[in-house]
Formats: sequence, C-alpha cells, structure tokens
Amino acid sequence: MLRLMRKNASSWIIKILLGIVILVFILWGTGSHNDKSANQVALVNDVSISMDEYRDAYYNLLESYRQRFGRSLDDEMIKMLQLKNQAVNNLINKTLILQEAGRLKIQIPDEELTNSVRGINAFNKNGAFDIQQYRAVLEQNRLTPEAFEANQREVMLMEKMRSFITDNAKVSVEEAYNWYSWDQASMNFDVVLFKPDNYKDIEPSEDEINDFYEKQKNNYRTDPEIKVRYLPFTPDSYRDKIEISEDEIKEYYETNINDFSSPKTIEARHILFKVDGNALPEIINQKKEEAIKVLKMAKSNHDFAELAKKYSEGPSKDQGGYLGAFEKGSMVKPFSDKAFSMKTGEISEPVQTRFGWHIIKVEKINEESTLSEKAAEPEIRSKLIDEKARTYAYDEAASAYDISLEGDDLIQTAEEKNLELETTDFFTKNNPAKGIKDQIKFTSAAFNLNVMEISDIIDLSDGYCIMQVIEKTPAAIPELKDVKAEVIPDLVKKIQDAKAAEDANTMLAALKKGSSLSEESKKFNMNITTTGLIKRNDSIPGIGYEQNITDAAFKLSSGNTLPDNVLKGQKGYFIIKFNDKKAPAPDGFENEKKKIIENLLRSKKLKIFETWLSQIKESTDIYIEKEFLE
Repeated sequence: MLRLMRKNASSWIIKILLGIVILVFILWGTGSHNDKSANQVALVNDVSISMDEYRDAYYNLLESYRQRFGRSLDDEMIKMLQLKNQAVNNLINKTLILQEAGRLKIQIPDEELTNSVRGINAFNKNGAFDIQQYRAVLEQNRLTPEAFEANQREVMLMEKMRSFITDNAKVSVEEAYNWYSWDQASMNFDVVLFKPDNYKDIEPSEDEINDFYEKQKNNYRTDPEIKVRYLPFTPDSYRDKIEISEDEIKEYYETNINDFSSPKTIEARHILFKVDGNALPEIINQKKEEAIKVLKMAKSNHDFAELAKKYSEGPSKDQGGYLGAFEKGSMVKPFSDKAFSMKTGEISEPVQTRFGWHIIKVEKINEESTLSEKAAEPEIRSKLIDEKARTYAYDEAASAYDISLEGDDLIQTAEEKNLELETTDFFTKNNPAKGIKDQIKFTSAAFNLNVMEISDIIDLSDGYCIMQVIEKTPAAIPELKDVKAEVIPDLVKKIQDAKAAEDANTMLAALKKGSSLSEESKKFNMNITTTGLIKRNDSIPGIGYEQNITDAAFKLSSGNTLPDNVLKGQKGYFIIKFNDKKAPAPDGFENEKKKIIENLLRSKKLKIFETWLSQIKESTDIYIEKEFLE
C-alpha cells in the first residue's frame, strides 16, 4: 500500500506537518531524522539537528499554542513559554529516543506502518481508507507520502520505545487506596489575604527611584536591534512568465510513468472472529465453528454488512466490515492471497491469520490502470510550472546578486534590475521582522551580517532573498530618564509588596503569641474567609485558585493550627488557620478504583520514561549552538 500511496501523491517539499498527528509531532519535533542541513542547531552523539528541523518544530509548537491561547498569545507570552528552548529540547529528546531504538534494533515493519496510516480518520471516506482522500489531504498540507510516512514511522517507533521502557509498570490496589485517601480528604481553614494592590497613594521619592534603578538597571537593558533592506524573489511572482510545451509534458509523463500507474486493488468486507496468538487448539476450533455458523447465514442471503456489525470483532465492524481498497501486499498474507483469488460478490470460507478467523466478501475488483497523458496533464503542468517558477526566481536572485557584488548597497541593484526593494522596521532576535514568512531563518541570517554587508542568496520557504543590514543598534542600558515611566510602576509594586509582607508577618507573629485571628484582622481592617470543607485541588472560595496555599493548609492539624511563615501566593500574602479536616468515605473508593489505577499507572509510566530519558541524556554528548541556549 505504501507504494500505491507514493504513486498517487505529488512531490511538494515538506514544510509543515499534518494536523491529524500534530500533537505527537509537537511533542517530539518534526522533520526527517536523517535530513541534515549545514545550519546546525545542535549535535547529539555526532548526529546533527538542522535548522530546517528546528524551524519546523518551532513553528508547529507556536501554532499549537496559538490554537490554545488565540489572540492572547503575544510576544511576551512566547518569550515566557521559552518556545525556542522547548523546540530544541524536543528535537534532542526525539533524536536520543530514535538512537536508542536503533541500538536496541527496535523497528516498525511496513505492514504495521500501513495499518496505522489506514487507520487515520482524515484519510477515510465512508469509514474506510480512500487513496484519493489520502492524496488530497497530503497535497493540502504540502506533504509527500514519503515524508509523511517517514514521520509517522518515527512517531510509532518512539511510542514503541516508550512502551518498551514502561510496560512493566504496575499499580497496586493499596497504592490506589492511599492516593484516594490523600486526594479526596477535605479541609476547612480560615484565610486572610494581604493584597499588595490595596496599598494606595505610594509616591516614591527621586532618591528612591534613583536607588532602585541603579540596582535594577540591567533589567531595562535593550536588545540589539537591526534594520534590513532586502530584495524578495518569490516563485509566485514569476508563474505567469512560465510556458510549458507539450513536449515537456510528454517527456515528464514518459519519464515518470510509474507515478501515474495504480496497481490492482480489491475492495472487500470481512467478519473477524478474534483468536489470541497463544490460544489453545480447542479455542481456535471453537472460534472457527462460530465463523462457520455466521458463514452459513451470509450464504443464505443475509446482509453481509449487517452480519459484520453484529458478529465481527474487528475495528471495521461499525462500517459493516468494510476495509476500503487495498493492494495485495498491504494485508497479512493469508487474507490477501485469498481475497485476490476471489471474484466480485464471492464470500470465502473462514481464513485463518494471526488475528483470528476471517470471512471475506469481495465487493469490487479494481484492475491495474495507468492515468492517460491527457488526464495527467493538469497535474504535470502545475508541477512543472512550480519547479520552473522556483528556478526562475533563483536565477533572478543570482543575477541580482552578481550585480550587488559590484556595488555598495542594494539600492543600485534594485534600480538596475527594476526590482522593488523592501525595508524592515528595527527588529530583534526575540521579536523578528514583521511580514516575513520564514522569520527565524531571515532573522538568523540578518544578525550574522555587518552593517552594509550584502548577504548571499538566502533560501526561504516561500522563495529567495538578498538582504543588507543598513543599521544596527547594540544592546545598551538606557538612561533613567528614558525608562522612568517603566521604573516608577516597578518600584511602586515593590513597595506595595513589601508593605503587604510586613503587615502579614506582624499579624502572624501576634497570632503565634496567642492573639485571635478575629482581633488581629480588625486591627488591619482585613476580612476573614472561611473555606468550608474543600479538597486539595479546589479553589479557595472568594479568592480563587491558589494551589500552594491549599497545599500548605493540608499540612496543618489541630495540634499545629498555623504555618511557620507567611505564605506568598499569586494574589498576595496569606495567613491561614486550621479549623477541621475530614477523611473521605472508604466505600467511595470502589467506584473510583479503576479510574484511579489507570491515572496512577499513566503517571508512573511517564515518570519512568522521563527518568530513563534523563539518564540517557547524562551519558550523551550533547552540544547546542549558543544562540539556541536560553
């Protein structure tokens, strides 16, 4: 089937990964493991991670966060999420896992890969794999079957490695009950919150402002900035200049005839009676007898699809056992051999495979065929135009580059070639130039140039460009007057925070000496919130979710009603006081037991795998380029 997929897909260069497996690709990074680039991001046991791999991983990670956060994902949040660091680490993890899989000789057979691809819903029509749907989805995502299958194989290989490392993990009933008792316990405590924002009318003196700035001025250091002018050469700009002759179409068709050929396929339904690989002979025979009974019904004019829905134990039962169209080599051999020996409408005797017993009905036979040159012409013409337009764009860039070698700037080149010269605003490494599709590569190349230096031809995802840095502003600590509008609010927040902490500590000291919470709250004009019985992961009524405050409360008891120190939370400084604690009802455990064991097992496996990966990292020679270290 993989050959069929490759024959029926275009040859676009992979730039983005398919959405249906995007979550897995995001976790592990993207791009073929063997795809190397001269622009190295990191080195793992002498295996290079290329800039292309990094760029794909970064942008997929960025897109996943955009889908989660929408418009609230701004430059500040991107910086806080450390996407650059995440992308590099994910690629390093991926490389390590694949290397270990190779060392252990763990592989994904073609048959296993084929079944996985066939099971992806995005490639299905009417509940079954459809080759045209497969082709269309890949083309929409500018993906070749080779690239998609290589990535899918890597994803499956990493999941197989994860299973290999974690499959021996177990969770006992005792562990589950202990967790239930811990998680479902509830606590009632009093809370007083000193919010820094409540301290108003703070006006720091000039001396305080100056002193604060002197101590914190490195926090206001500006990033290096550059301004660039560039000549873009995009293939789309030259498409209308491209002419494709009939001879070129004919030559391409004849040279690549295999790309337009489809092998013989069978469309079939089946009813599966599962048999475990280690089953005893009597069980195997029992399942065969069940199959024979259903076969008699099928041959007595019962609707085969309805029989499959009722009796089949395979994943296709809800589709009436429909398997779609498949090549001979894409199914297990006994099944495939039998199906390809049958006629349309014929129903087989029970066929045994490693999955069990199958009753097969052939719905349709699609004979081997080849798309005619006339039918293939639109696809060929589009492909040749794309290729020539990109070549044309490169040739234009090369011509402009030759001229630029004789001049001091790109203005002269643009005038001689009658090209439109673009100029960016100032931008930094963390805030790349706006309006550029391939921001990371563009920015990286720009920051490697000196002022007025003209770049080589830069290969971008949407074409080529030649750039020239026209201004550079180095990193600098600004004068106070230039950032005073930022410094004063920062200082006010610091003073507010200190006042809230001071008052909270004063109150806690009084409580430890025997004063009541009620009396002390009146002195500071503070409100007391009584939580009622809440669980560890509940929000605090009237205050909100403050996990570390709730965690601290659950450490209190009737003999230790106050924390040792004031607690710092997201909203300010907290004082808490124990009221009551309640254990969960033991009989509730039985209802939750299965779910708890599943969750604990998942967590335990994750921890085992992370520990294993950390140990592998410690014994691995890993080098990361400086600009990708955060």
